[in-house]
Amino acid sequence: MNRRDMLKTAGSVAAISILGGIPLSVSAKDKVAKVSRRNRKKIMVIGAHPDDPETAAGGTMCLLSDAGHEVVSVYLTRGEAGIKGKSHDEAAAIREAEAKAACEVTGARALFLSQIDGSTEVNRNRYQEMREMLEREKPDVVITHWPIDGHRDHAACGILVLDSWRRLGRSFDLYYFEVMTGTQTQMFHPTDFVDITTTRERKHQACYCHASQKLQSVMDDWHIPMEQFRGIECRCKAAEAFVRHVEPASLV
Repeated sequence: MNRRDMLKTAGSVAAISILGGIPLSVSAKDKVAKVSRRNRKKIMVIGAHPDDPETAAGGTMCLLSDAGHEVVSVYLTRGEAGIKGKSHDEAAAIREAEAKAACEVTGARALFLSQIDGSTEVNRNRYQEMREMLEREKPDVVITHWPIDGHRDHAACGILVLDSWRRLGRSFDLYYFEVMTGTQTQMFHPTDFVDITTTRERKHQACYCHASQKLQSVMDDWHIPMEQFRGIECRCKAAEAFVRHVEPASLV
């Protein structure tokens, strides 16, 4: 569905079906329907740091887990450089615990890779690490950073996932999320939206589990206005936006 068609039909719909055909369309007063075991999917949301998956796609993660899908929140780093005055080991322990608490809220399983916050690498070994993790987990859908991002860790994460997607024969549907568009994520033009009106408060609860990051001002100045803006685009109160990666048949 293109954006023009979506705007015509979104007025009576509280969530828009995205993510490889996984239905999320429900009326605002209804609960998300549970999927059968046969139709259960695995969705991995891969962020560079603890708090990236939650701030970018936390509402969608809640909707998916509520529907009975398996949701995995993957963190490229443990946020080792993210707490002033703490050593890398001290910060990693704090932020890992915060990420696990956030996953309790979203219904996701936490999975940590081995890169270091602020010193992420894109090289043969790191490509292999990401590829082997995805090959082992066998997701149906992956959502990660849009690679054009002013934060080097974000860009590295997106590039590593994109390379793995290609080398694994495009075996899963690949989507990108946005983080602080205009300051970090750049040139982001969504193809898909999810109305998170019914899960917005839980998303914020998950974000605030990352207490060491003091996210209140970041949420107020960036993430909450973006939820509202994306909601305006698809005629709902709050939404999250994504770009689906599609390549020409000649490249497949």
